[in-house]
Amino acid sequence: MKPLYNGGIIQNGEFNSGLMGWSTRRDFKAGVSSSPSGNKFAVVQRVASLSGADAAAAPSHSVYQKIRLQTDTHYSLSAWLQVSAGTAHVKAFVVSPSGERVVAGSVSAQSGCWSMLKGGMTSYSSGHGEIFFESDAPVDILVDSVSLQPFTFDEWDAHRLRSADKARRSTVRVVARGNDGAPMANATVIIELLRAGFPFGNTLTKEILDLPAYEKWFTSRFTVATFENEMKWYSTEWTQNNEDYRVADAMLKLAQKYNIKIRGHNVFWNDQNSQMRWVRPLNLNQLKAAMQKRLKSVVTRYAGKVIHWDVVNENLHFNYFESKLGPNASPQIYQQVGQIDHNAILFMNEFNTLEQPGDPNPVPSKYIAKMKLIRGYPGNGGLKLGVGLESHFSTPNIPYMRSALDTLAQLNLPMWLTEVDVVKGPNQVKYLEQVLREGYGHSSVNGMIMWAAWHAKGCYVMCLTDNNFKNLPVGNLVDKLIAEWKTHKTAAMTDADGSIMLDLPHGEYNLTVSHPSLGTKASIHAMTVGASSSEHQINIKG
Repeated sequence: MKPLYNGGIIQNGEFNSGLMGWSTRRDFKAGVSSSPSGNKFAVVQRVASLSGADAAAAPSHSVYQKIRLQTDTHYSLSAWLQVSAGTAHVKAFVVSPSGERVVAGSVSAQSGCWSMLKGGMTSYSSGHGEIFFESDAPVDILVDSVSLQPFTFDEWDAHRLRSADKARRSTVRVVARGNDGAPMANATVIIELLRAGFPFGNTLTKEILDLPAYEKWFTSRFTVATFENEMKWYSTEWTQNNEDYRVADAMLKLAQKYNIKIRGHNVFWNDQNSQMRWVRPLNLNQLKAAMQKRLKSVVTRYAGKVIHWDVVNENLHFNYFESKLGPNASPQIYQQVGQIDHNAILFMNEFNTLEQPGDPNPVPSKYIAKMKLIRGYPGNGGLKLGVGLESHFSTPNIPYMRSALDTLAQLNLPMWLTEVDVVKGPNQVKYLEQVLREGYGHSSVNGMIMWAAWHAKGCYVMCLTDNNFKNLPVGNLVDKLIAEWKTHKTAAMTDADGSIMLDLPHGEYNLTVSHPSLGTKASIHAMTVGASSSEHQINIKG
């Protein structure tokens, strides 16, 4: 493909002018090659001055280019990469004016075909920088169609707002007609949003069962939730063959009382350190039996009552069940869960796919490959699958976050931010707002849940309230965003044709219509606004 944005600030990003604008590091040799179709690209080879252990330990480099970065500017990066042999993890680096090496993205590059790397970074100062690609594997790196496009913060935010309005709101024509079918002119319509259409929630803990103040605070804000630990295997069968679902059942009953939808978290967790002490010494047949019992027990119990399952949690970072059952363990577990619960979406829940572009395990290209492995396993073609992105941030790289969401959107699957939080620090509120707005503004994100479960002794990394359930600054931010995302006109009057045009966030509404012909009795009508909404007819029957 041609470089995005015509290459942005990159000079000669297609290498049609040889290596003009590009340089090569010591101990590496660069050249430009052509494909049979005439496409040109840069190739960098290691020279023979290093040998043995030194050569194996030294990273492989691409060509590099000196660039000039601007203050308070987001940069969107893209490039096409290939390696000379096998598969290698290749990282994109942008050196900032301060000299910091910023990982701006990474991809699992292959020999024999091109892979697209999308990423980005933010520059907070102006000055000279540098862009290059690097791999720890002893390979030659092939590069083509490099682009680095700058966006001011205002430009970036404007694009996000346009995207949010398009994805989360619709303009609806409401027509009021009387009992005789004639338009009802000059009728007053009161618009009440009952339930927001975009799912936004938080993590729940068992303490909510005993604290009315916690219950009131939580249920007045959120429409979806995840139990922090109470549905996990170690919470329901800490001792072998002694299952106890009483806490999870009670929490689910409370959530159902308020029509709060629950994500099932989780069927299994692939982290060895999260297995109970009695599980670890089991032989293969014993482990299979214990897993079958767990899977059938929890999925059957909550089938039809949860909207999602995190099936094999974090199975890009961990491989406990693969190490015991073989490489097809995860696809087989997904299949069995889907055979029991036909309605819930089965999520692959993972961390650092959005948060850390330098983590080689969960990069978008590997996430997509794992999802295709699950979907391509015999019998799994009809599964309802979903993309779960935990989103545990320290300092968010917002351009990289957007690029990763763009890449994962190619799966055409439901995509949620499932465990959003930001570590404590002076910028916690600012960073959380950036992450939540970016998620809300991306059209492929279908919902968000924060990992901010309340505990009297302290939260995981992010608390929304104090122990009296009074908002902390982070909680005030959450309330601000909830209110903003619900903003809409609350009253309007129909024109001579009995119609009004309303720009509304998606959700469930009550419309209350008043008109002299109705006397003192108003007419109330339910209306659901979604992405496909355009016109809603109200027929008033006197």
